[in-house]
Amino acid sequence: MDSKFMTELISIKDSSKHVGEEVRMHVWLTDKRSSGKIIFLQLRDGSAFFQGVVRKENVSDEVFATAKSLYQEASFYLTGIINKDERSHFGYEIQITDLQVVTNNEGYPIGNKEHGVDFLMDHRHLWLRSRRPFAIMQIRNTLFKATVDFFEKEGFIKFDAPFFVHSAPEGTTELFHTEYFDHDAYLSQSGQLYGEVGAAAFGKIFTFGPTFRAEESKTRRHLTEFWMMEPEMAWMNHAESLDLQERFLAYITKQVLENNQYELKMLGRDPEKLRPTTEGNFTRLKYDDAVKMLQDAGRDFKWGDDFGAPDEAYISEQFDRPVFLINYPTSIKPFYMKKDPENPNEYLCADVLAPEGYGEVMGGSERESDYDTLKAQIEAAGLNLEDYSWYLDLRKYGSVPHSGFGMGFERVIAWICKLDHVREAIPFPRTMNRLRP
Repeated sequence: MDSKFMTELISIKDSSKHVGEEVRMHVWLTDKRSSGKIIFLQLRDGSAFFQGVVRKENVSDEVFATAKSLYQEASFYLTGIINKDERSHFGYEIQITDLQVVTNNEGYPIGNKEHGVDFLMDHRHLWLRSRRPFAIMQIRNTLFKATVDFFEKEGFIKFDAPFFVHSAPEGTTELFHTEYFDHDAYLSQSGQLYGEVGAAAFGKIFTFGPTFRAEESKTRRHLTEFWMMEPEMAWMNHAESLDLQERFLAYITKQVLENNQYELKMLGRDPEKLRPTTEGNFTRLKYDDAVKMLQDAGRDFKWGDDFGAPDEAYISEQFDRPVFLINYPTSIKPFYMKKDPENPNEYLCADVLAPEGYGEVMGGSERESDYDTLKAQIEAAGLNLEDYSWYLDLRKYGSVPHSGFGMGFERVIAWICKLDHVREAIPFPRTMNRLRP
């Protein structure tokens, strides 16, 4: 057998374990430059990026000529010696001794120069190979795993909600309509109501999957298709739910700091800006006090208004970690929330604002558990009682105090990675999710 096929095949991310050793890799070329008898190849393999060096005196004329002829995104096997490289973010490079090309075509549309965001989003299927989206998707993966791990440790089970629904959970018109055989149906905008079904059966559940909003994605925070993580907890009141949300955000942020320093550095993200979140101690700011904060800052905001993105950004900039905005007026929140027994004009609810101006990333409440009260709130919202008969059944049979919340997964990623637009946090947008002017 050819000796080159006996050399160990490794990933770039495992280079630190093989310093001074001869290894094989399968890689793609992201960039190339040469200086006389040395060719510098910037390489990726899906696990990390680093540099390969081809020195003319160390390889055959054929290998040197092949290296010189490589185009961006050429794919090939290489053999070489791993060395430390203190000058690079990654810390290692490979001195190449041999390579075997798999594909090598010119014309890759994303060059190593500045491109407009519209262009990059139109070429998202290729842009994902670049350093910035690579780092974001690695952090997304850490957050996904951390989310599942956290809720499993807390005694939750994963509960899947349907994608097709026959009514809106919040009475909104921002639904994608379709026909489901002989009936009207809509793409789900939330798994919450079905999550409450799961909580009544299993105690503590979380749904985690794609949801949809029929609204144009013209802002940096909105998408038509996005992922939501929505826990529902039987026998849990509002204050206990806030404690859980705080532990959750602290945990997943800590996991990113422990596992993604390389990616944070690649993004230019200061990890120290995230560290206060891992400590918990989130402020719980009442709606009334938030209104006063905005008014004292000279903003045109009155009691009963809902917070817009600039309002949320201003409030969140006053804190170095997430902040709870609690107890909103009933007039600006959905029908299923429980009213504050001490103030029936307010719901026992909270939105979580991420710091650094990122605004809302989570929202939740204690749910109304009384049958007659919930029925009246459905009617007051102008909704069809028949559409919610099954939901009312949850209050008729074995109803208990219960709470829940939802997290916009891409919004959390945007904050953690300090992205200008939430659209960068999704792996493969549909045409409708492209950035618009």
